[in-house]
Parts: sequence; C-alpha cells; structure tokens
Amino acid sequence: METLKVSSKSNPNSVAGAIAGALGKEDSVEIQSIGAGAVNQAIKAIAVARRFINENGKDIGMIPGFVEIEIGGEKRTGISMKVFITGDYQKEKSDHPEA
Repeated sequence: METLKVSSKSNPNSVAGAIAGALGKEDSVEIQSIGAGAVNQAIKAIAVARRFINENGKDIGMIPGFVEIEIGGEKRTGISMKVFITGDYQKEKSDHPEA
C-alpha cells in the first residue's frame, strides 16, 4: 500500500490526483498527517479524489486511525487515513446533493 504524507502546505488538488492515481494501481492508499492544518488538507484531498473516482463509476471509503511517525529522531502522533475503493458509485437521493 502506498503511503502519502500530507502537510498543512499541501495542495488538496495535487494530493487528490495522487490518491486517485494510487487507487488506480492498488486497492488502497494510506494518507498520514500531523496537525490540524495537515488533517484539514488531507480531508479536502479525499473529498476531491472521490469526485475523480466517481467519474469512473467507483466510490471510496476511509478508515481513520492513529500513527506514530518519527521526525528528526522524535516520535509524533499523527492521523492515518486508509482510503479504499468500495465498489460501484450510486448517487443516492439525499438532503446533501454533493454526496
């Protein structure tokens, strides 16, 4: 499984392209972020990637978790998001037309 590291300065559209590309090769991809800004960018990227993937008739899911990442010899706790293909995309009628 490919691992993508996202920072608060990451461009969500670029990360979304990387997510979609990774999911075109494998069934899942892991995204790692440390800090609120980085997690925000990662979530936005997942939302954009979902739109890309929906165009191909597929949908994605995500499982969040914690991860220990070593930076400069120091262990930090970050957020890990495992993104995976869930199956065929079926737009459901809801109160949220973007969903």
